[in-house]
Amino acid sequence: MVVQGNIVDIINKRIFKGEIAIENGQISNIREANHTKENFILPGFVDAHIHIESAMLVPSEFAKIAVVHGTVATVSDPHEIANVLGVEGVNFMIDNGKKVPLKFNFGAPSCVPATSFESAGAVINADDVKELMENPDIKYLAEMMNYPGVLHNDDEVFKKIEHAKSNNKPIDGHAPGLRGKDISTYINAGISTDHECFSYDEALEKLQKGMKVIIREGSAAKNFEALIDLVPDYYENMMFCSDDKHPDDLLLGHINQLCERAVAKGIDIYKVLQVACVNPVKHYKLDVGLLQKGDAADFIIVDNLKHFNVLETYINGTIVAKNGVSFVEHVDFELLNNFNAHKKIEKDFSFQSSVNKIRVIEALDGELVTNQIEASTLIKEGNLVSNTSTDILKMTVVNRYKNEKPAIAFIKNFGIKEGAIASSVGHDSHNIIAIGASDKAICDAVNLIIDNKGGICAVTETKTKVVPLPVAGIMSNKSAQEIGKSYAELDKMAKLMGSTLRAPYMSLSFMALLVIPSLKLSDKGLFDGNTFKFTSLEIK
Repeated sequence: MVVQGNIVDIINKRIFKGEIAIENGQISNIREANHTKENFILPGFVDAHIHIESAMLVPSEFAKIAVVHGTVATVSDPHEIANVLGVEGVNFMIDNGKKVPLKFNFGAPSCVPATSFESAGAVINADDVKELMENPDIKYLAEMMNYPGVLHNDDEVFKKIEHAKSNNKPIDGHAPGLRGKDISTYINAGISTDHECFSYDEALEKLQKGMKVIIREGSAAKNFEALIDLVPDYYENMMFCSDDKHPDDLLLGHINQLCERAVAKGIDIYKVLQVACVNPVKHYKLDVGLLQKGDAADFIIVDNLKHFNVLETYINGTIVAKNGVSFVEHVDFELLNNFNAHKKIEKDFSFQSSVNKIRVIEALDGELVTNQIEASTLIKEGNLVSNTSTDILKMTVVNRYKNEKPAIAFIKNFGIKEGAIASSVGHDSHNIIAIGASDKAICDAVNLIIDNKGGICAVTETKTKVVPLPVAGIMSNKSAQEIGKSYAELDKMAKLMGSTLRAPYMSLSFMALLVIPSLKLSDKGLFDGNTFKFTSLEIK
């Protein structure tokens, strides 16, 4: 097979009219040739850090959509399903991903559970990591979120790091806001990347100290604008990622969107494409072609180098998408889950107190980090309740793995005026998270999630909507189009209920993410991410 077009040679920084010969899935020859084709051929895009589970899709369904946008490979951390099902969940992701052409490159989750301050469904210890690291299907040690463990020489943490080193596999980082001596210690432990930078200065320091910085632009956390100006000078050590991308956003685009935005800012096309296509392949030693003779025939054809409208996607020499149509076929799979919570009653969500002030989580739109603020209480019959007039809403995290008393906190900036929203997508342990205008609404929403053994939902006095997630309580068994449509309808309902956040359910899912400062809620209580200790809701 021969494919013609304007060949974008990123490695040698040139574009020429030519043709690519493909034999047995590999590029057997590339040569200059005159033709009338106006399209451009370039290596496929690689998402350098993503949790496939956050798209609420299993890998095979994710692949159907990603290839349409020119993505040929991902660097995927199966951390989410691992927190629910352990190594069994990791193996499910690998096996399902192998059944489709997109090149999923999974890592060994390094922090399951992410902390000891929450209840997860499984544990992956250093011995499990050792076994995973010896598996050729595991390409790297996934994000080391336990940076306190690194800084304080935790024995279990360093055993995991050593297992990665002994297998010559990269170690991914996760160190939001870590600066100065602490980030130097973290890097010196062997950790080579970070996708959690949310300021230019933070990313610059990490780059200058030898780290590779991954620019994240997901459905909730959006750091592109803060970091993109580093690319002209540091393009050799930067990559693009989505981290967490909801299904409705995935239907619209993927890494191709970041390339379009970067080029629109006047950044050199070769630098942009090195970040999007080349650097992840080289850093993680991926079996992904870079449009060189002898490489796997992984490439895309786009109509221009400004908008990157993907006309065709090839993986191992086979066309997998054309003009917005995916040729990736449906794959049957067995449903796995771990959901043992019993239904709750309204009284379970009461918090008896007489204090005047409480600590409140302040959610920040488009950020995983939160602020810790103080607010006045609203008390009814001795119970702290939501105050919709000041947007101080009650929040709960409910253990999904066994029956425990729900944890209670309060949160600002969700804006809900009626009803409640809830989700069993709750990073990292995926317990049930709910926020609502009343205890009854919160209870109803939590019970709807329990009835479905996982999902996302919204409830008001007149309307109920739920999107079931029967795969580990975090993924659907349906297509991206189906789940994307249902999710978009639910997102719209949450906004009609008053939420002003761009992605209320994605933001909700991170309000139990203890490893991101400042204030979060686990199923065990309110947690200060700066001191890495529990704190009290009441200010006495």
